[in-house]
Amino acid sequence: MSAPETIHIGAVAERTGLSLRTLRHYDEVGLLRPSARSDGGFRLYTESDVERLLLIRRMKPLGFSLEEMADLLRVADALASGADGADGDGDQAAAQRERLGTYVTAAQERRAELARKLDMADELIRLLRAL
Repeated sequence: MSAPETIHIGAVAERTGLSLRTLRHYDEVGLLRPSARSDGGFRLYTESDVERLLLIRRMKPLGFSLEEMADLLRVADALASGADGADGDGDQAAAQRERLGTYVTAAQERRAELARKLDMADELIRLLRAL
């Protein structure tokens, strides 16, 4: 089996809309480390890394903390790695699904709050245009 194809940090930044600085920060704090490094030390990412970064990027506008982002990635990893009860550990899978449900609820609540703020901004714009 061959190693997964890797992508340089600049291309990842372009694809994800995240800055180089942000990608480096995520690496430094351990949120998402690149899968490899080039001989020259450049960060190299896989398609899987890019998908994880897109998940993180979607959490940012909702105000999730780095710790929450890291926890959600752990939950996603656990569920993707087969913590679905097939290995006989249904309690662990249920706990992971419950944690995932908590994030779904939090995301829904935060989205609703953003929608309220957007409605208020639209109202302000209408009022200002009416002046």
